[in-house]
Amino acid sequence: MGDPATWQQEQISLAYVLAVATDANATVASWNVDKDGVDATLKRDHRLVELQMKCTFDPQYLADGATLTYSLDVATYDKLRGPFRTAPGYLGVVVVPRDASTWLKHDLKSLLLQCSGFYAQIQDGEEARGGSTKRIHLPQSQGLNSVGLDVMFEFAHQRLFGPDSVIGEAIA
Repeated sequence: MGDPATWQQEQISLAYVLAVATDANATVASWNVDKDGVDATLKRDHRLVELQMKCTFDPQYLADGATLTYSLDVATYDKLRGPFRTAPGYLGVVVVPRDASTWLKHDLKSLLLQCSGFYAQIQDGEEARGGSTKRIHLPQSQGLNSVGLDVMFEFAHQRLFGPDSVIGEAIA
């Protein structure tokens, strides 16, 4: 099949985040235009997080071999890090095989996505200095999975209600 088209990469990254959000008991709203640097807004227990999703079949890693790097355009970076956002901004990167025909395996009983995802908190990030892109580090320990979404939603809660608040108190 060859290298995937960018629309295929966009679609698989959105399918990935929808599957992960479902597993984490969160709902997803996607935007048909990401003028605010957001592809998807996730909601759980009245808390929101926003994701700019990217997809790569040619991942670049730091020398440690465990940290994915992604060059995000500065305009999107600035939108995701803005201090007055009502929902914290994150970058999600889904890594897929080069051959799009291998992204999914399915039969009558199962559907398996052959990809992995990672996230980086962009909210409150430092100002980008020079250049048109900002290099973002996404450690493999920051998997875009239900545990990672728990961390994101906890950050959203702490940002709104302070570091000493308990989630049950604010929602009750």
